Amino acid sequence: MRIIKRLDLFILKAFLQLFAATFFVCLFVFMMQYTWRYIDELIGKGLSMEVLGKFFWYMALNFVPAALPPGVLLASLITFGNMGEKLELLAMKAAGVPLLRILSPLFVVVLVLCGCSFYFQNSIAPEATKRLAALIWSMKQKSPELEIPEGVFYSEIPGYNIFVERKDQKTGMLYGVMIYSNANTQEDTQIVLADSARLQSTADKMHLMLTLYSGERFRNMDSRSANMMKAQVPYMRETFAHEVDLIEFDGNFNITDASLFAGNAQTKDLQSIRLGIDSLTHRIDSVGASVYEMECRTSMERQLIHKDSKDSARIVAEVEKTLPFDTLYKNLSHEQLQSTIRTATSKVRQLQAEYEFRRLLTDEDNRMLRVHKVEEHKKFTYSLACMLFFFIGAPLGAIIRKGGLGMPVIISVSIFIFYYIINVSGEKLAKTGIWYIPFGVWLSSMVLAPLGVFLTYKSNQDSAVFNIEGYRMFFMRLFGLRESRKLNRKDVIINEPDYPKLCQQMTELQNDCKSYVEEKHLVRMPNYKKIFFEYEKDTVVADIDERLEAIIEELHNSRDTRLVMMLNELPVLVPDAHTRPFDNVRWNMAAGIFLPLGLFFWFRIWRYRLRLLRDMAVIQEQTQNIINRIGKINEIYE
Repeated sequence: MRIIKRLDLFILKAFLQLFAATFFVCLFVFMMQYTWRYIDELIGKGLSMEVLGKFFWYMALNFVPAALPPGVLLASLITFGNMGEKLELLAMKAAGVPLLRILSPLFVVVLVLCGCSFYFQNSIAPEATKRLAALIWSMKQKSPELEIPEGVFYSEIPGYNIFVERKDQKTGMLYGVMIYSNANTQEDTQIVLADSARLQSTADKMHLMLTLYSGERFRNMDSRSANMMKAQVPYMRETFAHEVDLIEFDGNFNITDASLFAGNAQTKDLQSIRLGIDSLTHRIDSVGASVYEMECRTSMERQLIHKDSKDSARIVAEVEKTLPFDTLYKNLSHEQLQSTIRTATSKVRQLQAEYEFRRLLTDEDNRMLRVHKVEEHKKFTYSLACMLFFFIGAPLGAIIRKGGLGMPVIISVSIFIFYYIINVSGEKLAKTGIWYIPFGVWLSSMVLAPLGVFLTYKSNQDSAVFNIEGYRMFFMRLFGLRESRKLNRKDVIINEPDYPKLCQQMTELQNDCKSYVEEKHLVRMPNYKKIFFEYEKDTVVADIDERLEAIIEELHNSRDTRLVMMLNELPVLVPDAHTRPFDNVRWNMAAGIFLPLGLFFWFRIWRYRLRLLRDMAVIQEQTQNIINRIGKINEIYE
């Protein structure tokens, strides 16, 4: 017996081809979003292709676990949407293959993807994150290329501000140059004016060679000039025709040691994270233990002071009750009072500073501890997200039966944005300590899991969850809306209407409508008790509705176009709308007992009674118009 059958191979081929495309599309989107965050570090730095290649390679490895869940969601949604649209899924079910059996080969594949996601998060992504962080830090420290703009001061060279009036792009010559320099010390300020200049890097890229032509140099000759009058400051003025200056400028790219970022929780595997949690917990507990020991020592000192007094507590209480503190306070001299206040204030400030220092010690450790715990749980939630998205995308595609890149992409993006918002919000609240950490990190999974179970169950039962027509009819009934008649003249008529008989029936229908309106008094308020607790079916309206529909059905065979159009003016009756809100007796009683809901339905029933009153008037008027039209038709044919 073959373990993998042709049906499994067919499903796997359809899914894997789409997954390969959707995964790389999602990975590309994540990478572009991340690249825009560091676009300033990439532009204008003269980075080599090797450095850029490392940047994108480490970034891609870092985002593989994040791109797997949306890739699985989109691929499964498109795969089963295509099979549903091409009736392939229907053929499988008709052959006796249940949906869970159809999902079984893909379930194995997604299970492997969950393992790959965990492996990437635990082994590859931490190292890639560490190297990416070192690379980004190095790019931030890299000096920009010497693309000096025109008309503005350029300050990217340390210790120099350069102004260029005009620049020749072909030769690289700079014209109208003004330089403010304080490269040596803050007091050694120089101003250089030159007609033209050329700026080049040396071969080792460790210096810049600035060649100046036809200019003047002004230099401050006294470091004390900041405290002297401007007229008393000595300076040197130098005129030159050609001069060359060497400026220290490291143009090489030096990568920072990646081990400097090893303490970050994102750069650790699961074992290292747990070791970090243990060390942080021990450090926090040690601070608490030291505080406890100090408080115990203070308490013991107080007990030693009062050990000779067996009734010390009673004596202190009595003293506190009888000691005239107000009198003692008034008898203190001004100097004694100020000294006492200063002593008390000093002790309070000392205690405040001590507790503030302890808070600073523990706050950062507590934050790092929460971050480590969040990263520990994320290694499992991101892996589980692949499975959850599969059990959302596959049943959803089987239900909506729409393939391609239209509806599936919209639904996938909406679901992933919903998941992303919940996931980021939960993680943020967990990191700040507002929420319990497992609850905050697992919140998105707890929301997606019931949705996946619900969609899988509905798809397996072939339920029309997204039947737009069903939802439209529900809301129309909820708000008391009705569809209007849309009858057109038939091209082929076999049996002509019996006009005399129909006229007699319509006359009887008019009399019954008139009698019903006079008997029921539809304008009056309905009886609350009868609506919810003593329901009686209105057989008269049901009979009128049945007779009206029979008349309309027979008159629809008329060859007269105007007569058929007049039928569209007759209302569509709802026989039970004015008698009770629900068909179920228990629901009616529950709505009646719950007074706010009962009042809503009571006013709704009253509205339906008034609508029925208008319908009865329209039936009488319109049937009379139809009878008159039939009379004219008979005159024409006679």
